[in-house]
Amino acid sequence: MEYGTLIELIGRFVDIAGVIVIAGGLLFATVFTVPMLRETDSSTIYARFRRRLGKAILLGLELLVAADIIRTVAVSPTLEGVIVLGVIVLVRTFLSFSLEVELYGRWPWQRTAKSTSDQASEPPTA
Repeated sequence: MEYGTLIELIGRFVDIAGVIVIAGGLLFATVFTVPMLRETDSSTIYARFRRRLGKAILLGLELLVAADIIRTVAVSPTLEGVIVLGVIVLVRTFLSFSLEVELYGRWPWQRTAKSTSDQASEPPTA
């Protein structure tokens, strides 16, 4: 098997994995939300469904970006290909950041800073 063909195949595999993660996340979110319909209020159900689905979409987007990088850099590293990759990564990164803000109400880098400051302010355990 030729190097370019192998890399293209790996890129397609990662693409498929990204789509499977998103579709599986939709199925997972739906399956775990339906039993809650009778016992929980609608705003809680909606928030949980959205959070589960959003996490799956975020992971799926990361895999799709990885597949684009694999194919563009390893198979066709032309200036035009790299520019197209840059635009795709920018759009998907914007989508990821938007989803992160929708899910958690803060930017991705704020979560790390908050958890570090929370740990520093906690009293030591004996």
